[in-house]
Amino acid sequence: MSELSVSKIQNNPKYHDLVKRRDSLAWILSAIVCVMYFGFILMIAFTPDFLTQSISSDSVIPVGMPIGVGVILVSCILTGVYVRRANSTFDPLTDEIIQESLK
Repeated sequence: MSELSVSKIQNNPKYHDLVKRRDSLAWILSAIVCVMYFGFILMIAFTPDFLTQSISSDSVIPVGMPIGVGVILVSCILTGVYVRRANSTFDPLTDEIIQESLK
């Protein structure tokens, strides 16, 4: 890509909006994932009795198992949220920015 095109892209207000929106979403989703994972690890460290309790009186499944599965599932869902936003919002905006830089 030529330096002129790069300069046009970097000076485009839509580019700055794209970067701001993408970074904001990425930081929010990253914070949610970090809180979940570190929260789960802290629960393992400080409340092992709670996590090893059975989910019901006649079950052998500990409470920590569905919580751990939930952490993994929520992480996958949040990845899907980012991909959906990227495909529906960020990619079209990126295409607009590129087309405007080629003019």
